[in-house]
Amino acid sequence: MTDITALQDLTGKVAVVTGATRGIGRAIVQTLAEAGADVVVASRKLDACEAVAAEIHASTGRRAEPVACHVGRWDDCDRLIAETLGRLGRLDVLVNNAGMSPLYESLDAVTEELYDKTLAVNLRGPFRLGVLAGTHMADHDGGSIINIGTTGSLVASTNELPYACAKAGLNALTVGLADAFAPKVRVNAILPGPFLTDITNSWPEEAREGGFVPLGRLGRPAEIGPLALHLASAASSFTTGAIIRVDGGITRKV
Repeated sequence: MTDITALQDLTGKVAVVTGATRGIGRAIVQTLAEAGADVVVASRKLDACEAVAAEIHASTGRRAEPVACHVGRWDDCDRLIAETLGRLGRLDVLVNNAGMSPLYESLDAVTEELYDKTLAVNLRGPFRLGVLAGTHMADHDGGSIINIGTTGSLVASTNELPYACAKAGLNALTVGLADAFAPKVRVNAILPGPFLTDITNSWPEEAREGGFVPLGRLGRPAEIGPLALHLASAASSFTTGAIIRVDGGITRKV
């Protein structure tokens, strides 16, 4: 029998996680470090990155490097990859987790600035980071890219249409990069449904209880970590171009 613990061991690997200081990103970067990876904690605010990096190092003993990065900015994406390689010398896992979904009153109230900003963070940044990371991985020891999308990309709603459009593009990017960088680099996507994060803090209590979800509750960020580890590790060695829903069954009719 194959030793699953050995397959999921990331000792000697380096993982970059964007949007890593809160919610799902925070859970993923913790899980990857617990599996043995040295990690780069990336987010817009350096002080938040530094705090999380210190927590990870204290709890896992792994090296954790904080890097401020606005993924909606092309130059920031270039710098994130360059700093990762400069500080840690390698890159094995990229998790494109950073995202945003600005509120608007109606579709005709969506401004060009809001639309462009939403596309930049949710799609343009992952494109640039994925291309840079994939190129490096393909030229070296291979690796894994994981894109964090949303089930909203499959059942877009009026209230988050620019976000859903961008994340639908991320699904296409996942498949395209999987083809571009095979066989040494695997690229997959995780599509969370409703999860208990900062976004749901403003929801009505009834919605936060998750009665509308077939499993009867909202997801917890820690429930994404093990799947991200699976996709990052040799345990998923024959999985690429996959788009995996994690939504408690809410979109089973799609």
